Amino acid sequence: MLNINGLNQFYGGSHTLWDVQMTVPKGSITCLMGRNGMGKTTLLRCIMGLLTTQSGQIEFEDKELRDVSAERRASLGIGYVPQGREIFSQLTVEENLRIGLPVRQDRRRSIPDHIFEMFPVLKQMLGRRGGDLSGGQQQQLAIGRALVIEPRFLILDEPTEGIQPNIVHEIGELIQKLNREIGLTVLLVEQKLPFARRVASEFRILDKGRMVVGGQISELSDELVRQHLTV
Repeated sequence: MLNINGLNQFYGGSHTLWDVQMTVPKGSITCLMGRNGMGKTTLLRCIMGLLTTQSGQIEFEDKELRDVSAERRASLGIGYVPQGREIFSQLTVEENLRIGLPVRQDRRRSIPDHIFEMFPVLKQMLGRRGGDLSGGQQQQLAIGRALVIEPRFLILDEPTEGIQPNIVHEIGELIQKLNREIGLTVLLVEQKLPFARRVASEFRILDKGRMVVGGQISELSDELVRQHLTV
């Protein structure tokens, strides 16, 4: 579904992504892994068009994305939950959820009922400001906001960061359910190894801006963890 070939990105004079090659197979849950500062979030932001790239290709369903605006990428069916959630703290839960509606292909103007079936707490708090929610509730809101557009491809940047264990478990189950029942393809960055091994079907490891190894999650050996992930 997603193919990245020879991708290079710079911050000023710093070369951050080096000839990155990565595939995310359709129907997979692919976990992008690596120590802090290795370029994972940078890569996700490049996929979403939030950072410019100097060379290479980013193809989504055989469509080249590098010259496509971030807004247009969402309308192609790519949902994005950024690190830190980035909800609008002064807007209500309902207003946050409605933000994604304009990019829907069917121009629907109401929040789909299945969002509240997945996250009942959001229906109870529609009039509450996003900044007044707990960390776990904000993460559910961020995921719900991404799902409002009914994406075919969902990108999650550290969805379990700072979240209480029961919500972490619920998020893992939700990701697997969406993947299993509607065929949603998922790319997530995740630091929690047990979560990644439980939820993901594939893994990719970035090390100092380079893609060094990948495969089925069952192939993520203790040696690879020690070499590329252990701090």
